[in-house]
Amino acid sequence: PMCAGAIIHARVEKVVFAATDPRSGAAGSVFDLLPSDERFNHCTSIESGLLADESSTLLKAFFRKKRQNRSD
Repeated sequence: PMCAGAIIHARVEKVVFAATDPRSGAAGSVFDLLPSDERFNHCTSIESGLLADESSTLLKAFFRKKRQNRSD
């Protein structure tokens, strides 16, 4: 939600992302603050799911390696 707040306050027109965050996402996952929450004075359009499988694989590999390095 903090990222969504920053996007709204900065009046970003459009956000494009690939992988959603099913645990704490604020753009169509847990919350849906973007683009249509009428409580805000700015609407941001979103495009999600671009290369979702590929980006999910990259993110999982990155964090797996990060956890392994921490335990070494």
